Amino acid sequence: MEEGGEVTEKYTNTRSNVYATRNDFCHIYVEEMNGLFLLSLLLTADPQKAEQCFLSGFEDSVRNNYVFKDRAHSWARRSIILQAIRLLCPQPGEETESNGARLSPLIGDVPAEVNAYPDFARIVALNSFERFVFVMSILEKYSAQECSLVLSCCRRDVINAQAAAVRHLASVVIATETQPENDFVSFAGVD
Repeated sequence: MEEGGEVTEKYTNTRSNVYATRNDFCHIYVEEMNGLFLLSLLLTADPQKAEQCFLSGFEDSVRNNYVFKDRAHSWARRSIILQAIRLLCPQPGEETESNGARLSPLIGDVPAEVNAYPDFARIVALNSFERFVFVMSILEKYSAQECSLVLSCCRRDVINAQAAAVRHLASVVIATETQPENDFVSFAGVD
């Protein structure tokens, strides 16, 4: 065999050129079930929709025969994100109610699976577009450009939603950190 043929054969046999199989995706979804379901839950903010999103993402992943094996993990996560977008259709500016005003009543409505983890509950309490942008850009590390393409919106909308989500989450953290002091002060009878 000629030298060029050896290089070509080595290249075609490397792991990065092998396509993921159905079994690979089954293994990923079993091995990373908790993390993938949590991703679904953070995006949808509803256990039933999260389950639907998780299962649809799984079906989409196993049907897809054109994903390189070394990209299968990220494809599984992306499939869940795409399914959540199809399910909820988040749009910028669709929810105008302030998150600070919504957070207190929403804490009771937060799914029990999330309520035990205050940081997750705070994310779920964001409006849907801000929540999607936060999860995709901060937790999943998508760029603003990637987010805008996947969410079919302007890059500016993504940047504004990301800033608003961080602001809202920071204000909730600050409010909850100062509340015990306020409770103590009122309990002690100090004005």
